[in-house]
Order: sequence, then C-alpha cells, then structure tokens
Amino acid sequence: MKNFLLVLAAALFTSAAPCSALPPASGRIVVLISLDGLAHYYLDDPKAEMPTIRRLAAEGARAQMMKASMPTVTWPNHTTLVTGVNPARHGVLGNTYLDRSKNAVVMLLTDPLFNKDEIVNSPTIYDVAKAAGLKTAGITWPASRGAPTLDWAVPDVGTQALYQQFITPQLLTEFSDAGIPWESQEQWCKDGKGRNRDRMYTQMFTHVIRRHRPNVAVLHLVEIDHVEHSFGPQSPEADAAVKFEDDRVAEIQDELEKSFPGAATLIVSADHGFFPYRQQILPNVLLRQQNLLMAVAGRITGGQVRAVGQGGSSFLYVLDQANREALITKVASLFKGVEGVKLVIAPKDFPQYGLADPLKNPQMADMVLSASTGYTFTDAAAGDLVVTEKSADVKGSHGYDPNEPGMHATFVAWGAGIQPGVKLGTISNTDVAPTMAALLGLTMKDVDGKVLDTILKK
Repeated sequence: MKNFLLVLAAALFTSAAPCSALPPASGRIVVLISLDGLAHYYLDDPKAEMPTIRRLAAEGARAQMMKASMPTVTWPNHTTLVTGVNPARHGVLGNTYLDRSKNAVVMLLTDPLFNKDEIVNSPTIYDVAKAAGLKTAGITWPASRGAPTLDWAVPDVGTQALYQQFITPQLLTEFSDAGIPWESQEQWCKDGKGRNRDRMYTQMFTHVIRRHRPNVAVLHLVEIDHVEHSFGPQSPEADAAVKFEDDRVAEIQDELEKSFPGAATLIVSADHGFFPYRQQILPNVLLRQQNLLMAVAGRITGGQVRAVGQGGSSFLYVLDQANREALITKVASLFKGVEGVKLVIAPKDFPQYGLADPLKNPQMADMVLSASTGYTFTDAAAGDLVVTEKSADVKGSHGYDPNEPGMHATFVAWGAGIQPGVKLGTISNTDVAPTMAALLGLTMKDVDGKVLDTILKK
C-alpha cells in the first residue's frame, strides 16, 4: 500500500507539472545558437535559402517573430538572451557608452576591456546551470569574457593576446591537435573574413560538444550581420550569408544527433533584425551648431551634451548636470524636427523600453533618439550637414526602436522536450533563458520573461 501511494503521488506530481521540465542530468544538452542579424522575415522569405532552419521549425516550434531589447544592438541583446532580463537590469546598455567623467566613449563590442562579471549584473543561464552542477560552454558569446561559470570558453575578442588570455587553456592544445586554425583569429578579424571565422567557431563548437559534452552551450555567429551592414538586408549577398549560416546550423545539428541522440535541444535565434539605409544623421553636428558641443577639426573636446551612436538609435548624454532638465527639454525640441528622427525618448519613458535610469546608472544616456528606416546615426562632429544626402548604395543597420517589426528576430526550437508543430506569435527575447532553464529542470528566478510552456512537451 505504501509503495502504491508513493507511485500515485509521483504520478499526480508529474501530471500537474506545467511543462516538460526534465531533471538536471549529465545526459542532456540545450544549445543556443545566435545568428547575428537574422531578422524574423528571412524565415518566410522564399529568396532566403535556409533548408535546415526551416526543417527544424517544421519538426519543432517557431515564433512568428521575437521582440528584441532597446537598443537593438548586439551586446545588450545577447546579454538579454542568456539572462531573461532587460538591459536596465543586466547592465549591458549598448555596444558602447560614454564615460561621463572622461567624456570618452567606452567600447564593449568584442569585449576589449571588461570581464563578464564586471559588466553583467544578472545571472545567466550558464551561471544557473553551473550552480546546479551541470557543465557549460560558450563560444564567442558577447559579454562572457572570463566568465568563471563557463567550463569551456572561447572569448569574443579581436586580438590574439586577449584570445589566448581568456580561452580555456586546454582548448588551445585540443584545437591545434584537431587542425582548427585558432591562430588566424586576429588576422581574420582585421580582414573582415567572417565566413572563415564562423566556419572555425562551428568547428570549435562541435569539438567541445563531442569531446566535453556540456549541458548548456551557447554560440554566436557573425557573418549575416557583417554582410547586411555592407549590402543591406535581403540583398543577394545577405541571402548568400543566410545560406552559409544555415549550413553551419546543419553541422551542429548533425553533431548533436551523434553525441546526444534523443537528448539534445537546439534553439536557433538572433539578437535583432535589420533595416536598409541610404542616409546618415549626425546629432553631434547639430549639437555643435547650437553651441552645445565643442569640437576641433572633428575631434570632440567638450560641451554640455554629446551623442553616442548605437546604429539606428543614438544616446544623448547631458554633461552639464546642473542644467540637466532644461537641456533635456531644449535638446528634445531640437531633434523632434530633424529629418529621419522618428522618436525622441525622454527619461520618463525609459521604463517602457527597458532602459536604465541615468540618475542611478551613469553609463545610461539622458535621452535616446531612434531613426526611421532609411536612416542611421553616426557620431561625426565635423561638417555642416546634419543629415547626409542619399547614397547610391544601400547599406544596413540596426539599433532602432524594438517595437518596429523589422527589428524583430528569429526564434526556432527543436529536439528533446520540444512539442512539434507549435507556432507562436510574437515572443520576447527575455523568454529564451527561462525556457532553456525549464528544459533542464532548472528555474531562472526573478526574470522579465517567461517560460514558453506551449512549446514544451507535457
């Protein structure tokens, strides 16, 4: 009778479970691949050849689109994907920010300065997994340099010195033995050879999966984003880059089926969408013309207000804090009439965009501009043009208002624990980390997103 009651209790507990939250186990793996710049619209664009990702969506689950965080640029959005919280909470506010004390732009892109624990204020999925006794891996994931909770790590950095300093030491030997050309990393970064890099990163990733069998593994691939910046989204060149990355996903799925048969979950996602543009907006030129910024031969030397671009958005920092409120009012009025400026976001509206409070976090700007499609921002302070003439060439950018559908990203989930044939509408990128945790029987506490229960097997 006692055994019967125990079995009955277990059955009731299982049936009451809201999703397929499998218990943490060394035999499970959940993989997140970010294809930088893979906008949601590619998944339904017949010109984009992506047979593997479309098959994963058909056999698994997909969202119609996934809303990104503001600004819709790489570093904050990759951090949101693995924390489940908005930039205001995790602290990675842009690809760059202004150090107000030095009036100098600080670069976060490609992790040149800071370790993960210096800039990320919220727990990541790999932190939570490691605390549960699981194994973790991260290959070129933004804002993860020196993360102590990554068992196997390859940093997203540009120089060979940083690469060798922050990569998991034993991987250098293993990659050399496997014929993976890690020594070419810096040169390929300088030459802009994104395909060579992504091919190498994929080799590294499959090597780590095969040899070290992590339970959580995250990978960032860059080629789509690089090509879209140069030629615009949905260009023939961008479509070719999508096909190239689809082949990389096929390699990884093949390795997962070999190394973790029936026990692997694969999520293919992105950080943001893309807009085409032919004109640039130069906020610092307008600020200089209004005597709010000082520049000599194009070099910014001082002033009361300064703009720092984030692609399709621009952060405006008030450096004269004694006159902050008056300057916010004046500058907001100034930019509302500028061609191509679609939004002027005031501090009172920051919470609805998931933006930090600049009075609490000095890295945050005092105002944010967002451009219309067809325009992007640049930080140049020289010359007389506030808005450039239309270029003959189309290029691409991101960073715009995340409510713009064109900024929404791709989300596809496939494999163990995923209910096949599920189609979601619009989800948030804050939902990814808690869903990954649920697939491993873990919980991401106090997040802005939610577990996507409807895609999980009951």
